[in-house]
Amino acid sequence: MPRGLGDEELIERLVAVRGVGRWKLEMLLIFTLGRPDVFPSDDCGVRSGWRAAKKLDEMPKAKEFRVLAELWQPHRTLAAWYLWPEVDAAKA
Repeated sequence: MPRGLGDEELIERLVAVRGVGRWKLEMLLIFTLGRPDVFPSDDCGVRSGWRAAKKLDEMPKAKEFRVLAELWQPHRTLAAWYLWPEVDAAKA
């Protein structure tokens, strides 16, 4: 992958590949490339974590959640890292 491409540009180019979706690319950016500002708003774990942390009755919708997450730039990956374990903490 070209080093000079931003996260969204990489995602836009690679979703054209059959079988490669946005979620998969976001996980690649976070876990393989270590990108600091990726927010997987479609990820069920992140959405469930937000629901648990905020004690919401319903899961946030992905589009609305993506807009909310803009407030966390340039540290959206860190926000996801905190939200994933929140689901388990709420169960305990």
